Amino acid sequence: MMSNLISSKDLEFLLYDVFQAQQLTELPFYQDHDRATFDGVISTAAKIATDHFLPHNAKADANEPQFDGESVTTIDEVKVAWGHYAQSGLLAARHSYDDGGMQLPAIINTACVSYFMSANPSTSGYPFLTSAAANLINAFAADEHKKKYLPAMFDGRFSGTMAMTEPDVGSSLGDLTTKAVPQEDGSYRIKGQKMFISGGDQDITENIIHLVLARVEGAPQGAKGISLFIVPKILTAEDGSLAQANDVKLVGLLHKMGYRGTTSTVLQFGENEQCQGFLIGEENQGLKYMFKMMNEARIGVGTGAAMIGYRGYLESLDYAKNRPQGRAVSSKDPMSKPLNIIEHTDVKRMLLAQKCFVEGSLALCLLAARLVDESEVGGDADSGLLLDLLTPVVKSFPSYYGPKANDLAIQVLAGAGYTKDYPVEQCYRDNRLNPIHEGTHGIQSLDLLGRKLWQKNGKGQQLLLQKIQKTLQSAKAKSELTDMVAEYQKFLDVFIKTTMSLGGALQKGDVDKGLANSAVYLDMMGKMVVAWLWVEMADKAIERFADSTLIEDEQFLAGKLQAAQYFMRWELPKVQHQANLLQGFDDTCMAMQADWF
Repeated sequence: MMSNLISSKDLEFLLYDVFQAQQLTELPFYQDHDRATFDGVISTAAKIATDHFLPHNAKADANEPQFDGESVTTIDEVKVAWGHYAQSGLLAARHSYDDGGMQLPAIINTACVSYFMSANPSTSGYPFLTSAAANLINAFAADEHKKKYLPAMFDGRFSGTMAMTEPDVGSSLGDLTTKAVPQEDGSYRIKGQKMFISGGDQDITENIIHLVLARVEGAPQGAKGISLFIVPKILTAEDGSLAQANDVKLVGLLHKMGYRGTTSTVLQFGENEQCQGFLIGEENQGLKYMFKMMNEARIGVGTGAAMIGYRGYLESLDYAKNRPQGRAVSSKDPMSKPLNIIEHTDVKRMLLAQKCFVEGSLALCLLAARLVDESEVGGDADSGLLLDLLTPVVKSFPSYYGPKANDLAIQVLAGAGYTKDYPVEQCYRDNRLNPIHEGTHGIQSLDLLGRKLWQKNGKGQQLLLQKIQKTLQSAKAKSELTDMVAEYQKFLDVFIKTTMSLGGALQKGDVDKGLANSAVYLDMMGKMVVAWLWVEMADKAIERFADSTLIEDEQFLAGKLQAAQYFMRWELPKVQHQANLLQGFDDTCMAMQADWF
């Protein structure tokens, strides 16, 4: 069954055939669940997303939050949607029963998130940021702060943000200037300005809990001197009731090309020297704590990019199936009935590319969520290491190829595509923010090639290759996939050789040379990982549907195999060109001088 948010058949296939989500119920933390409870929660999320998030997606885009100098106003539908989300219990979905949660696996939670991000990414930003902030507080904050803030965040009274970026400090967090001064009562006085803070002010919740990075007076410069603080918009009593305002001032709203229903704010902390902050964990360890939220947000950005791309794909697919225009190029009869445009080969090309990008991206994000479950709940350190390695890819591949899919969706609709009569133009604008959200491709690529690949003597690489080889062994036994496996193996050898070449340069200390084209390597690795997942999907699709006599099963299988073939023949060969640049340490970009532009 196809909805305009996601193919439920595709989601079911990924969850239960590719990633075996039902096996997670063997872990004690998830033992009260079964597939029926998983499907029930996903069904609830789909209904809330369809009934309360989707209908105002365009309205929130057209009617941005307003700031009159004193307070922010959002459209009423956002508040209603928040209320339904909070009442569903999804804000605490992954937490324990004792904390009011559902003890829901991350992979099932990600499936739920997928519906909301497809339906309305800007309104979805508020609950997703709140969940991530609550997860960080639960992991690292003192018990007194957990008791004070988490119940109100879980039931939707309070929302959460992360406040890192400053006007003159983007991704270079080590240069931040926000100060924290210790007080006799154990709190800190916070002073500084933050910008691009999503959800930093709104009229949806009673209070907002900011997680603020700041430098304690006397702390070392650079990343090693950063601490993390809970800074409520309104101070909160021990029983969770509201006290006085906390000297957190909204300076203004920023107006972006997409996600226009989510407030993007400039915040001033401590303008009157009265802003109280409460230390999380130890001083000077803030960036380590914040990375939990940042990494969770990076996977969330990848998921959002995948789903906005997916929404555009389904909209363009529906349009192509129902829009008659033109005739077959071989047709000589001008009086013959026009074809629906999906019959034209170039339209099929654009739809196939979208299908590859968005279904491959969703698989990638669900893989990351499965690794979260295995590492955090299952205690599997190897899964944690592999997740760490793949996180830059999970963030970057969907956020690069999701907008490409949206661009193709507009092209499928042609002139109608860039009008507001159809949602694909908004999908493109919304998704174009995701290559920048939570760190650009360049930042992610330096993290991957400069650090992640070599942790634990490259064990993450070994774990990834083991999983890939397991898939190839299974697929090799199926005659339909013999050529696909051979093609993939050819480029896998190229990828391994390229990685070794770059590693050799870095080992010799030639960092500038080794990392000069790191963004190319990130894209190359993204293609290799997603191509592997397409082999895995093709393999599992044959196992499940090859003997089915149901026409919808046969069509699903054929579609998966054709999409996998497209990725292998049209996308994967680009790896060779990238390998040539990387192995040759091409210096075209590095050698360019600023004055030559």
